[in-house]
Amino acid sequence: LKPDFVEADVNLGNALIEQGKLEEAVVHYRRALALKPDDGGTENQLMHQLQRLCEWSGLDDLFDRQKELARGKCHADISPFTLLSIPSSPAEQLVCTRNRATSRLASFALLRAQLGFSFSRVSKPRLRIGYLSGDFCLHAVACLIAELFELHDRQAFEVYAYSCGPDDGSVMRKRLARACDRFVDVRAMSFQEAACQIYKDRIDVLVDLQGYTKGARTEIVALQPAPIQVNWLGYPGTMGAECIDYIVTDQFITPPGHEPFFSEKFVYLPDCYQVNDRKRKISPNTSTRRMLGLPADGFVFCCFNNTYKITSTVFDIWMRVLKETPGSVLWLLESNSGAVANLRREAKVRKVSPERLVFAPKVSMEKHLARFRLAGLFLDTMPYNAHTTASDALWAGLPVLTCAGETFASRVAGSLLRAVGLPELITHSLAEYEAAALRLAHDLSELAGLRRRLAKNRLTTP
Repeated sequence: LKPDFVEADVNLGNALIEQGKLEEAVVHYRRALALKPDDGGTENQLMHQLQRLCEWSGLDDLFDRQKELARGKCHADISPFTLLSIPSSPAEQLVCTRNRATSRLASFALLRAQLGFSFSRVSKPRLRIGYLSGDFCLHAVACLIAELFELHDRQAFEVYAYSCGPDDGSVMRKRLARACDRFVDVRAMSFQEAACQIYKDRIDVLVDLQGYTKGARTEIVALQPAPIQVNWLGYPGTMGAECIDYIVTDQFITPPGHEPFFSEKFVYLPDCYQVNDRKRKISPNTSTRRMLGLPADGFVFCCFNNTYKITSTVFDIWMRVLKETPGSVLWLLESNSGAVANLRREAKVRKVSPERLVFAPKVSMEKHLARFRLAGLFLDTMPYNAHTTASDALWAGLPVLTCAGETFASRVAGSLLRAVGLPELITHSLAEYEAAALRLAHDLSELAGLRRRLAKNRLTTP
């Protein structure tokens, strides 16, 4: 009826993504851009879906245009999250988040004034901490934070959780709810209603666990329902928002000199910013290599990161390492069928047999952790490192080789490696990373020593 209706193509693309039909979504984003070439938000979506599909043709140009838009004044349509996985600087990421905060959150200042929230210091026996997230379900953030809720000192603190996401009925959801003094589902509430509930509960410190990730309701935080508000764990970077006072970090993630790139003040944890759950179960029923499509012999390189984190530059290195390590394979997560086809095609272009790429289907967390043990070395991605996935690998006993960059998202695996006592697995250039991958694959005694140290350290180090 109206073939030039841009918004219809964009919204259809969005709906197709929710159904997992990424290639079809890309068709509609391209059609929308043909009708409206200057739509930065649609181009941003197209870029991110092409990354998920590992469709790298033309991506460098998209990266450059998106960063140029992000540097512009108040361009709110550029998702701050997407900048984390492309070559971008801490300064560019700050500008992008400030633009998002200015455009999307500043309008809440008037409403905030109307709500009349006021705070005063009152002596009380326990500090009341509120955690806001849409990921209180079977999600990476929940897998990290569950035991923290349980370990809070109840003599000094009360723990409130505000859930703005789905109730998946999982064991994890029930565990989180049990671990809180009060668990409040605010999903059906408006931003204002949720903020009023938090204010009514007299929360002293509100911790936003989501930032600018999918499903976040940052507008609740923008209404400032608590006197102290903190950015932590879910979004690996600055929020660029005046309503957030602090970010929880560590000395490796944000070394001295990084303060100008964050709108928040730093709160340093002594070892690593990322909390972990020691109760994560690893299935005792470990499959054999052959059962999982791996060779019985030969070195297994592994990377179970999301496909949008895999760049052509890193893939080039991986393929060179495979060629220099006869009989080796690269074990990847099967995220979507388009990525499987594209990565196999890219391997062939680089003169590597597509069969040397093995894809692991999604399984239960216990089985997922167990299969890490069949790999020889985890190869990290950059500029967006493995975060929870790096924790998973280390918890299962698999050494992780990373390359630390300048951004928060590019330094997380390095922080974890330092905290577990394996700092020599942190490289600082792609050449050093490639050389280390080759050395470890060929020097099995050195690798065995690292595995033994990891096995010793996993239950005793920070």
